[in-house]
Amino acid sequence: MRLNYNFKYRFPNGMRPSKLEERKRFYQEEFDVNEVLKWLKHRSILNTAFAVIVGRHSNIFLPEYKDIKNKAVIIDEHKGLDDVLEYILQYLPEGVYYDRNVYKDIRLCQRCKKGYRDCWDCKNFLGQELAFDIDPENVDCPYHGSIEDKMRRGEGLSFCMIEFKKVRKLTAKLYEELENEFKGIKIIFSGRGLHIHVHDKKATILDKEERGELAKKYSSYAIDEWVTNGEMRLIRLPYSLNGLVSRICLPVNVDEILGFDPRKMAIPSFLL
Repeated sequence: MRLNYNFKYRFPNGMRPSKLEERKRFYQEEFDVNEVLKWLKHRSILNTAFAVIVGRHSNIFLPEYKDIKNKAVIIDEHKGLDDVLEYILQYLPEGVYYDRNVYKDIRLCQRCKKGYRDCWDCKNFLGQELAFDIDPENVDCPYHGSIEDKMRRGEGLSFCMIEFKKVRKLTAKLYEELENEFKGIKIIFSGRGLHIHVHDKKATILDKEERGELAKKYSSYAIDEWVTNGEMRLIRLPYSLNGLVSRICLPVNVDEILGFDPRKMAIPSFLL
């Protein structure tokens, strides 16, 4: 499928959807399984579910997956990341994710009729990694307006550097706030915005009510509250490709966050 040049979203210079052959090249030549393993070392890979979204926003997908292009395809029957990579190469997806939920035995989830929904009271559910998703479209822009304005124009995923710079500052401030409560705080560039992951057991075992309180407490930081409150369990996999903007999802040190520029950084080799 060819790249759609009537693309409705706008991004900073150099950012654009990746073609299928570019996605394939990235996952064959550049995707670093070992780095992903290091990132996920705090949890059992075999008890972790992954997911791909084939082409929901880019509208670029293999024709055989047209009927599922907007859905999250769950990958929970695998023998490790090499298996997961095989699935990724099969689908050549727009985005790759992992499930933040922590399960005692994921095989029980595979047989569960709930389909990974409403897990909080299940004996097989051990907790959920706490995360904060700070997206640039959530901040007001003097040129592009509020999130409501952007949604009305059908540009809910669009952003400019004015918005991204605001998000950088918010992320740095939120990081400082969270350091007073938790350990193991890490920042990931998601391709468009920034994610804060909290690898702290104290955070992982928070219940749904406590997460909701945290989401409200930090709502002024332009976060997607449904990520923090636990409603959305999937989050973009570090070191994967964000195919909507052709950027690699990479860890960023907090002391480097204010200088991070997505126009010049996290660029896959197919754009160099």
